[in-house]
Parts: sequence; C-alpha cells; structure tokens
Amino acid sequence: MEYVIGAFLLFIVIIIAKGVVIVQQSQQIIVENLGTYHRTLGPGLKIIIPFLQAARPCYWVTNGIIHMSTRIDIREAVLDIPEQNVITRDNVSILIDAIMYVQITDTKKALYEVANLPAAVSQLAQTSLRSLIGEMELDQTLSSRDHINSKLKTILDEATDKWGLKVNRVELRNIQPPKDIQEAMEKQMQAERNRRAAVLEAQGDKEARVARSEGMMQEKINYAEGEKEAQIRNAVGEANAIKAIAEAQATAIQQIIDKAGTPQLAIQYLTAINYLEKFGKFTQGEGDKVYIPYEATATLASLGSIKDLFQSK
Repeated sequence: MEYVIGAFLLFIVIIIAKGVVIVQQSQQIIVENLGTYHRTLGPGLKIIIPFLQAARPCYWVTNGIIHMSTRIDIREAVLDIPEQNVITRDNVSILIDAIMYVQITDTKKALYEVANLPAAVSQLAQTSLRSLIGEMELDQTLSSRDHINSKLKTILDEATDKWGLKVNRVELRNIQPPKDIQEAMEKQMQAERNRRAAVLEAQGDKEARVARSEGMMQEKINYAEGEKEAQIRNAVGEANAIKAIAEAQATAIQQIIDKAGTPQLAIQYLTAINYLEKFGKFTQGEGDKVYIPYEATATLASLGSIKDLFQSK
C-alpha cells in the first residue's frame, strides 16, 4: 500500500512539474491543445495542462546558431546570408555576402506561416540580392553599398511581414570581384592617382609662376613710383633753388639799381661784372691768349666810372 501511495505522489509531482512553465524575459512559448493552437505564453510563471497541452517547437536563431526549440527568442537576431556568386548587369561574376538583423514580431505567424523561418529568410535574401545586383553594373555595385542595403531591407521587410518577422537592417559584408578585375581596377586607381598628382603639380607650378610674375610686376610698379616721386622731388627742389637764386638775384639787382640811380648804369655794371667772371675762366692756364671784342673794352672802360659813382653814394 505504501508503494502505491508513493507512486501516486510521484505521479502528482511529475504532473505538477510538467504543468508549471517558467518563461524567461524576451521569450515566448506557443501552446497547442491536442495539436491545435491554444495560446501564446509570455514571460513569467505559467500553468498548462499536461498531456492535453504542449509547447510547439520551432526553428529559430540563438547566438547565431539555427536550432529547434519550444522557447522563441523575440529579441533582435543576426542571420547570415551565405556567400554566393552573383552576375552583374555588365556580366561580371562577383562573390558577395551579407548579414541581416531581424526580429520576430508575431510568434504565431512565425510558427505557422512558414516551416523553417531562418532558412526561408536566408533563401529569400539570397535570391533578392542576386536579382538586385543583376540590375546594376560592377562600378555601381561597388560604390552603392548604402543603396543596396536600403533596397534589400525594403524588399525583405515587405516579403517577411506575413511571417511575423521584422527586418531591421541589412549590411553587405563583402563584395569580391574576380582577380583580373581587381588588378585592372588597381591599375585604374593608380593611373587616376597619378593623373591627380600631375594636375595638382601643374596647378601648383601655375600658381607659383603667377605669384612670381605678380611680385615682379609689383616690384617694377613700386620702383617706377619711387623713381617718379624722386624726380618730382628733385624737380621741386631745383625749382625752389632756382626760385631762391632768382629772388636773391632780383634783390641784388634792385639794390644795384638803388645804388646806381638809373637802370642803365646798373645794366652796365652787371654786364662788366659778367665779362670779368668769364675772363677769369678763359685765362686759367699759362700762355692763354684771349681776344676781347671791341664792345667789351668799352664796357670794361665804363666799369671804373660806375665804381666811383657807387663809392660817392
């Protein structure tokens, strides 16, 4: 009798253990009642009826590994799009792979609308990527990663909506053209860099030449301005000197006129003085002969009388 009671108690414990389910945060469990959908269990302590109700397992991703489990992780997961050969519009075969960041938004749809959700999404991503790259040329493919990511995300998000899946982001991980294409592209890039270097060098030389010519032109302008200013100042100085000499001479002549009493006597005096100054220059060496015009002798003869007149006054 004791064995029966013990077995019965053990059976009760097993029933209770099977009926009590603890669901972790960010997890959900699909419960079926005799093979049909009953309800979705959220986080916390849940009770199910053993043998009549059971959790339905499904394929999903945990830590990057696809496996079957009764507990469905509703956090964002990473799905790998395997590397594949894709032909571009200009008939270049390239190797390309990508990753997706996805999240289950409806656990019921994810379980009942598709048999193997990760495999289905991966295959859909491969075919969509192949179709998208086939519409683009190689250069456009290499330079339009953001466009490809955005376009592929939109395509996959719309297609997987009926599976209860949200595609948050798609990133191309690697685009690898054939080796000969890579070598040609490297040569092209090297040629482009050389061309840019030559252009920059030519522009630098041009700017240097322009700067030197402008400097030389400015130097000549400054020199000409300096010469002009110097000539102007020399002319002003000479004019002032001539003006001063003329004023002094005018003052001296006026004094001579005042002393002589008449302009005629003053003119004779000045003429005689001028003759004497010139004679001094004519007879600077020994044996110099000087021929004096007759008019000059008359002028010199009158010099004594004019001197006496000045002394008398």
